[in-house]
Amino acid sequence: MKKIVAFASAMLAFGPQAYAADLAEPAPAPEVVEPLPTGGWYLRKDISYDFMSTDGVNYRAGNDRNAKFNDVELDDTWNMGVGVGYQFNDYFRVDKTFDYLFSSDFRGSTKGGNANDGSACDVKCKSTDVASFQAFSVMANAYVDIYHWGVFTPYVGAGLGATYVDWGKLKNTACATDGSGCDNVSHKGKDSWRFTYGLMVGTSIDINCQWKADVGYRYRNVDGGPMFGRKFNGGPGHDDGIDIHEVRSGIRYSFGDSCQTAYLPPAELPAEQPVFK
Repeated sequence: MKKIVAFASAMLAFGPQAYAADLAEPAPAPEVVEPLPTGGWYLRKDISYDFMSTDGVNYRAGNDRNAKFNDVELDDTWNMGVGVGYQFNDYFRVDKTFDYLFSSDFRGSTKGGNANDGSACDVKCKSTDVASFQAFSVMANAYVDIYHWGVFTPYVGAGLGATYVDWGKLKNTACATDGSGCDNVSHKGKDSWRFTYGLMVGTSIDINCQWKADVGYRYRNVDGGPMFGRKFNGGPGHDDGIDIHEVRSGIRYSFGDSCQTAYLPPAELPAEQPVFK
């Protein structure tokens, strides 16, 4: 009899806990939520201050020989651009851009003599030449967004395209070094399409879900081409290419809401445990 009472007491002591443990179910594993794609179309607008230089200017001299400007200089200028692009994912995007380069002034000088044409350069002379050009470029560009660091996303990029260069008149003032006189000649400017490539580095800065600021640097190289025509016994001439170093700032607008987040359903709570009295 004592054994039966002891067994019954043990069952009453441990039975409810064991029953409650059987009713408890493990909590469901958290659902894995895939991030929404970040791709989409965007528009951009940029402005830059451009540091200009040229690799030199060559021309045909009065005695029909090849000659080169002794000194050349291009003034710095401004550039404005617009474009449309597509963001494929968090790390790769492409765009097409149109850039307008404001007028840049050119100054150069030459030395010569013995032209044998009755001009001041029948003796030794030095000329001063001034001109200006403006240009616009059409480029296709690709970028790699390296890393998302808070609101900053550093990137590198490269582009290929063409630039239309339009040179104005070249005004030449040639003066004899012995002080015997000067001549003034204007050469008609030339225009041409030229192959262009660019290299970019910078960072975008998140403003909100659709707007990003963009600051960076771009190097563009424009191939050489015709610069001015022949007049009397001088010319034609061509430049050996234009180097452009740009300090840029701009803004990008992305279509759609890049701040959307995937829907995460609420966690299922375990059923209410029975209460034993």
